[in-house]
Amino acid sequence: MQWVVYALLSALFAALTSILAKIGIGSVNSNLGVAIRTTVVLFMAWGIVFFTGKHHEIAAVSQRSWLFLVLSGCATGLSWLFYFRALQIGDASKVMPVDKFSVVIGMVLAFLILGETADVKTIIGGLLITAGTLVLVL
Repeated sequence: MQWVVYALLSALFAALTSILAKIGIGSVNSNLGVAIRTTVVLFMAWGIVFFTGKHHEIAAVSQRSWLFLVLSGCATGLSWLFYFRALQIGDASKVMPVDKFSVVIGMVLAFLILGETADVKTIIGGLLITAGTLVLVL
């Protein structure tokens, strides 16, 4: 159950990310805002890798892992660019929940691509998130 603690911390910091970004993006081009934020994330991530001594493991990363991590990075970059633009022109209280519709899309992709099992609770949860998203959008 340790994953729940990490997931809750992720949710907390994701919420703070959105609020802080909304405050900071006011008069800044959204793409420039993403570039500034990404630079900070880059330095933090590599700082942690070097601080923990994990930089020696780079050579052991397989080509398959490199490919999918690079593709994931591209998807992250595109997500952030679209998210910052939406945050800049929309209300954070509406943009954040709609952005979290990615949970439902991710669940469907996990079922289709990763072969994960779709149980009743997961399907009901996904339908509730979808309903909430529709209420916000319509």
